[in-house]
Amino acid sequence: MTPREQIDALLDGHPPVDEREAMSITRIRRELVRLDTPFDQRADLVHVTASAIVVGPRGVLLLVHRKLGFWMQPGGHLEPGEDPAAAAAREANEETGIVVAHPASGPCFVHADVHEAAESHVHLDLRFLLHAAAADDPRPPPEESQQVRWFGWDDAASMADDSLRGALQTARAVVTSTAADA
Repeated sequence: MTPREQIDALLDGHPPVDEREAMSITRIRRELVRLDTPFDQRADLVHVTASAIVVGPRGVLLLVHRKLGFWMQPGGHLEPGEDPAAAAAREANEETGIVVAHPASGPCFVHADVHEAAESHVHLDLRFLLHAAAADDPRPPPEESQQVRWFGWDDAASMADDSLRGALQTARAVVTSTAADA
């Protein structure tokens, strides 16, 4: 399966949590048809990114974006040849210093969002649920935001902007249903 087909498959099996996510999914599908290289941040001002809703024994891990100045999930651009699920895990580890992993069943796609990013470009963001390996304190490297911390679900949702709120809602439902099944 090509990377575009993988993204289509993710979106096909995913019910949007709200109207914002439904519109984002429509836009992502349209952009994947239009863009020659949707995963290359240098090819177009619109490109695919990946981010992580990191959960652990202490709640949800968020950081203050260095350029935008508000609390959000870790994430960023894909490396050449990297798939979005791997990029989400890599970015979460790089930005927070926390060891994260996809669920044992494999990558868990929880949300899609299209948003303007710093420097006037647009992210087609694919968000994955990741688990912290332990309840460690964040240890971001010096070049990353130093404002990284754990939040309870309700506190995280109260601080979230519209683009993150839906992702937290879906991730919380997945975590809650997984815990109930255990």
